[in-house]
Amino acid sequence: MIFKPARLGGGTLDPDTLAADKKNCKKFGPCGVGEKALYLNSFYIDRRYYITYPAVTRVFKRVAMSQGGFSQKGIFASIPYLVVEYDGGKQKQCNFKYEEQVDQMLDCIGRAHPEIKLVSAAAEARLAQREAELAARKKPELSHEAQRAIRTLQDAAAYLDQKPALTDELSKAARRKRAYLCSKPSYRWVALAITVLGLLSLLYGIVTLVQGTGSFGIYFALFGIAAIFMFSGVSVLPTARNNKNAIMARADRAKEEMAGYLKGYRGEFPLPARYAHPIVLRRMVRVIEEGRAARVPDALEAVKQDLKALNSGVEVDQQEYDEVVAIKAMFLNEDYQ
Repeated sequence: MIFKPARLGGGTLDPDTLAADKKNCKKFGPCGVGEKALYLNSFYIDRRYYITYPAVTRVFKRVAMSQGGFSQKGIFASIPYLVVEYDGGKQKQCNFKYEEQVDQMLDCIGRAHPEIKLVSAAAEARLAQREAELAARKKPELSHEAQRAIRTLQDAAAYLDQKPALTDELSKAARRKRAYLCSKPSYRWVALAITVLGLLSLLYGIVTLVQGTGSFGIYFALFGIAAIFMFSGVSVLPTARNNKNAIMARADRAKEEMAGYLKGYRGEFPLPARYAHPIVLRRMVRVIEEGRAARVPDALEAVKQDLKALNSGVEVDQQEYDEVVAIKAMFLNEDYQ
């Protein structure tokens, strides 16, 4: 290995086992999930550290929201982190570029190691409180119409659960479209300037290295700055997949594929294809259980009003945040129609 992972926590792996485990680990962004350990990144180097599973107590997501979260101005203005808690309270926080990679890694860990908790201690307490509050809000008696509506929504959610790739793509395409619509054209010029600065830093670092006029610290700083600037700028600049036509076509294609799948549903599907997501259906079920609606159309309107009410001034728990991020862009793009 070029960079042997440094150990965090009490557990240790012998060099041969460590090399094989890191090589075969499942990679999620800068981190990885092996059979023997988790592999975590440093600021510059992917999978720079490892922690054996017996030392891990919790692994959870932390999201830093910037101003404008949940609003029409910046629903995706967030920075995702993976936090690993080990050795009785120590924490290692890993920054990710894409939040979905954090979710995928947590899902992988949960399936392979169900003994590891996937929420923070504070979130665990809030989730228990939320479940109690949801149970308390449920009406003890529902009308026959409301019960039929719930069964209809549950059947529809089960149908969508058979094709999770379609609902995932519908959500991701909608979020990408929303992010593009909310970004200002000036940002692309800023991205271009950042990329150019990164290239200049890289060239200057190469010249300094060839001439031998710098120190290790200078090389490290120059190449580090070049990497940060270039990766940050290139992710915003238009490419074959990152341009208006491609982004809009992806969103339209996701809705068309969902509409095609819904044609196979027996009877009339309770949602239009543009909103066909299990989270929307389950939120509608909760609305009916709480007595706020008895019919499917009324439940959908209530869900829309709930999403509209979520803005940067509203504090939500992690579960609510995940639900809102998954579906709100679909409604924003359609202006809640």
